[in-house]
Order: sequence, then structure tokens, then C-alpha cells
Amino acid sequence: MHKYLKAIGFSKIEKRQQLQELINEVVEHTLLRSPDETNTEAEAYTAIRDIAADEKNKVYAELFLDFVHGAGICIRGEFEENNKFVYEYYFPYLRGNTISSHEDISIERQAEKESYAGVCDDLKVGVSLIFYLQNMIPYIRFKAQNQLPIQGTSLILSALSVEGTIMMPIIKNEHEKERIRKASNERNRLIAQARQGDEAAIESLTLEDMDTYTMISRKIHNADVFSLVDTYFMPYGVECDQYSILGEITQMYTDKNRITAEEVIFMTVECNELTLHVCINKEDLYGEAVIGRRFKGVVWLQGYINFP
Repeated sequence: MHKYLKAIGFSKIEKRQQLQELINEVVEHTLLRSPDETNTEAEAYTAIRDIAADEKNKVYAELFLDFVHGAGICIRGEFEENNKFVYEYYFPYLRGNTISSHEDISIERQAEKESYAGVCDDLKVGVSLIFYLQNMIPYIRFKAQNQLPIQGTSLILSALSVEGTIMMPIIKNEHEKERIRKASNERNRLIAQARQGDEAAIESLTLEDMDTYTMISRKIHNADVFSLVDTYFMPYGVECDQYSILGEITQMYTDKNRITAEEVIFMTVECNELTLHVCINKEDLYGEAVIGRRFKGVVWLQGYINFP
């Protein structure tokens, strides 16, 4: 079973038969149903199908069906010569609603199956963002038409979590917020210059990091680390698309899985000036999610590329 199924409200799925019933429902409501059928409960939930052929004329399909508003299960597979759909694998997804980055993105196929990972070097975060690509069919279509690389894309990031904690915010007045904003803009400018080989910018960043390290080392003896560190975004574990994050909750709402009735909490989190949509099963979240508080947890990062 996929580890992150519980994030969208399927914590009780333990047997293969239960999973197969979900897979059958996704295929039925996205592939076999005609668009004008409206007599099922799933009609109130988004169902999307996308089909494309690659450069070798293999026809791939991607079938999305929501089980919570904005989150659900995606089935991927391919069509045989007799138009029979062959299921290959599935994954839970969360559909984000806010553009996270306009930076250039590179995409690489994963080794074990027809799935893709994206890499985005966003200055705001400080690390290369590696994410699981949600919408691979448009990429396959562009690739088959020899239209790569694609310019003018934007990226919507979302994340599933199976363990999280709500933390209180660090109190800041308007003057401190403005100072932090200016410092962040200046740092982003220096990083951009350092990437182009500017030695003065590299030296300034190095000195700034040394000053920050010295300050935290001095204060950590008498203060909790989370009162000094407001937000962070760090790789976690051995899988490249999992991260440990700490960020401020700017929006949140709760919904129920229409099959299991388990409550799922959706949050928009500002982390290192990066906006991403996060969902977590209410049973896996320690504390009460409130706008203004901070979310700390381990997430599986997914990305939806808006192709022009």
C-alpha cells in the first residue's frame, strides 16, 4: 500500500482487495463513464482523464478521481492495440491552487516505471526542489512532438504528509516583518549574482552565513531552536522528493473523505517564501491547525506544471 494513502483519508486500507475496489472506481468514473452521466455520488468530485501517445506510439493514460475535494487517487497505465486499458500503478495526489514558482524546470524519467521527477532551482528556497510530477501526459505529448525544452511554464507545488505538528508563531511587529522582507530580497539578489560567478556576491553570502551561524550558536544555549528559526525547507531521508518543512499557515480548511468519512486537513503553508498546499489526515496532526500558527512535518512533494 502507498504510504501516503492515509494523508487523503484512507488510513484503514490494509488489504489488496480494498485497494483494488478503489482502483476500479477510479477507472470506472474516469475512463468508462461518458461525460454526460451524472447519476453517481462521485459527480460532485473532480474526475480527469488525459491520454497521449509517445514517440514510439505507445498510448499512455492518466486518470484522476477526487475522494476528498482537491485530493484523490491517480491511475496510470497504457492502452494495448485492442484499446484495452492496462493498469500499471497508482499514487495519491493533492491538487494545489497557487503558483509556487516561475523558474525553469527540468524533468527526468524515473528508472523503475513510466513516471517522472521534476527539478526546479528556486532562489527563495536555497536548495534544488525535486518533486514527483503529477501531470506527465502533457510532457509526453510535448516530447513526442519534439517541442522540448518548453519555455514559459509555471509550477504548482503540493505536498502530502503523514506526520505533522502545529507550533506557535514567532511574534513579529510590522517593522521586523519589513526588515526580514528586505533582507530576503537582498539575499536572493546576491544568490542570483553568485550563480553568474560574481565573486563579491559569493564572499558576501559566505560572511552572512558565518555571522548567522555565530549568532545562533550563541543564542541556542538560552533559547529553543524553534524560537530562532522561523521557517525551513530541508531534504529528508533517502528519497529525493521528501522534505522536512516548517512554515506559516496562511489558509486552512477541513473536508471528509467521501468513502471513509475520515477528516482531512488542508493547509496553505508559506515556507522560505515558497507557497505550497499541504494535506494531512487529522489523526496524524498533533495540535490544532489555525491560520497564523506554524506547521512542522515531513512531506512528499508533488508538482503540477502549467504548460503553455
